[in-house]
Amino acid sequence: MSAQVTLMPQPYVWSEPPLGDARSAPPRFYTDPEIFKAEVEHIHLKTWFFAGRVDEIAKPGDYRAIESVGGPVLLVRGEDGILRAFANVCRHRASILLEGCGNAKNIICPYHAWNYRLDGALAGAPGMREVPKFEKPPNGLIPIRLETWEGAIFLNYDDGAPDLASHLGNLPDLLGSHRFGDMVKTWGIEIEVACNWKLLLENAMETYHTGIVHAATVGAQRSVSFPTAGEWLSIQVQSSRSIAVLGEEPPFPPIEGLDEQARKGTYFTLVEPTTQFACAQDCIWWLAVRPVSVDRSVLSVGGCFPRPCTEYPDFDVRAAPYYKRWEAVALEDVGILEKQQRGLSSALARPGPLSWRDDMVLAMNRWVMARLPPETVDRIHE
Repeated sequence: MSAQVTLMPQPYVWSEPPLGDARSAPPRFYTDPEIFKAEVEHIHLKTWFFAGRVDEIAKPGDYRAIESVGGPVLLVRGEDGILRAFANVCRHRASILLEGCGNAKNIICPYHAWNYRLDGALAGAPGMREVPKFEKPPNGLIPIRLETWEGAIFLNYDDGAPDLASHLGNLPDLLGSHRFGDMVKTWGIEIEVACNWKLLLENAMETYHTGIVHAATVGAQRSVSFPTAGEWLSIQVQSSRSIAVLGEEPPFPPIEGLDEQARKGTYFTLVEPTTQFACAQDCIWWLAVRPVSVDRSVLSVGGCFPRPCTEYPDFDVRAAPYYKRWEAVALEDVGILEKQQRGLSSALARPGPLSWRDDMVLAMNRWVMARLPPETVDRIHE
C-alpha cells in the first residue's frame, strides 16, 4: 500500500486536552516506584518489545542471550531453522544457561549439567533417574512468544495479547519502502542511563530540544507528524538528504525504491511502549529501551544498512561516520535526561505547559495512562 494514500503528514497531531491547556505529566509519573511497578505488570509484560534482528541469529545453533524487563531471555535458531525464544533459566534451579552470543549444538546448564536441545526439549538430567515421577517432557525450557516483522524480532510475555501485526497496525504502510527485511545489522551499543524509561522515548519523539542539546551535532530540526492506526506513533524530520551522518555528504546512496514521502526526510517512529525505529534515506537505526527501575534504564542503539552496501570493499570506512553520529547524539540525550530525572525529584517540581512540538509526548503519556489501573492513574495525579 502507498504511504502517501494512507498516511498524510500534518504539522502536529494533537489529542485532548486542547493545545494551550495541556501540561506535562506530574513528576511522580517518573519517580514513584509503585507507578513503575504497575507499568511493568500492566504494560511491559503484556506488550511487544524489540529483541534484535533475525540476521544476528541466522544459522542453526546460533544463539543470543539478552536481558528483558521480564528477566533473562535466550534467542536460539534450532536445527530445523526455526527461531525461538526461551526464558534463559535452567528448569532445575534457575541458573542462567548461556551468555553473550555464539553457536551451540545443545544448551548445557553450567551448574548441574542439565542439557537441552535447541528446540528447548530437555535431553538429559544427570542423577534424575532415581527421582520418582520425574519425566523429561514437562521440564523443557519455558518458551516466550516470538514474532517477526521484516527481520525485526519482537517478544511478548502475554500469550493472550493481540498479535504483532495488530500491534503494528499501518506502520508497514509508512515504512514499507525502506525494506527492513533486506537490511543487515552492523553496529550496536548499550548505555546504562539514570532516568525513567519514558523520558528516553519522549525525548526521541520530539525535535523541540535538538537545536539546544544537539547544537554541536545534528543541530536544530523541524518535523511533521503522522496520524496512525495501531500501537505506534511517527514524526518525520524534514531533510532532502540523510541526517544519519554529521555535516558531510552521506557515504552511501539512498535506498533503492524509496517512495516520495520517504525521500523527504527521516522517520522517527515509536512502537509502543519501548521501541523506536529511525529510518533515513540510506539506513535505519533503532533505540530500544529496557526499564530496570523507576530511575534506571538501559538504552540499546543499533544500526542497519541495505545488504548491497555492506558488501562494499570499503564498507567499514564508509559506515564509521554513521556510528559516530548515532553514539554521539545518544550520549548527548542521556546527559540531559539524567538532569531531567534529577529535576523531577525536586519537591517543588510541577507539570509545565506543553508546546505544539510536544504532541507525541502527550500522546505517549496518554497511551501509558490508558493501560494502567484507575487507582494508579489517581496516584499519578495526587
